[in-house]
Amino acid sequence: MQLKKYTDYALRVLIFVGMKRDGELASINEISDVYGISHHHLRKIVVELNEAELIETVRGRYGGLRLKQPANEINIGDVVRRIEQDFTILECFDREKNHCIISPACKLKHALNSALEAFFSVLDEYTLDDLIVNENELLALMGL
Repeated sequence: MQLKKYTDYALRVLIFVGMKRDGELASINEISDVYGISHHHLRKIVVELNEAELIETVRGRYGGLRLKQPANEINIGDVVRRIEQDFTILECFDREKNHCIISPACKLKHALNSALEAFFSVLDEYTLDDLIVNENELLALMGL
């Protein structure tokens, strides 16, 4: 299974913003420079994270981004479910598009469904706070 780059970038934005302390705001320019992600992609991601009430945007000359809730309340499994939205691993996971003749008796789809549930079960154990516990190492790798 592979998550889309969009989901990866959304998680990176949350990690970056989550490392800001004492009311300091992050900017799209700063995030773009650190990760090498285009401003265009980041703007779309920021809009979606804002709509999901994970971050809030502060407008104005000294504006930027900050978490809307504490990092220990942002569940990674929930974020991935919200951002990714399509977990159709195989054709048989989509009832409308399924044309596989062995689908009614197939055990593979059940095995993959169990694997997907296990994937989310693990992600559900993590919060954003868990991902930034090594903040000093992350900042060093980012050149900050």
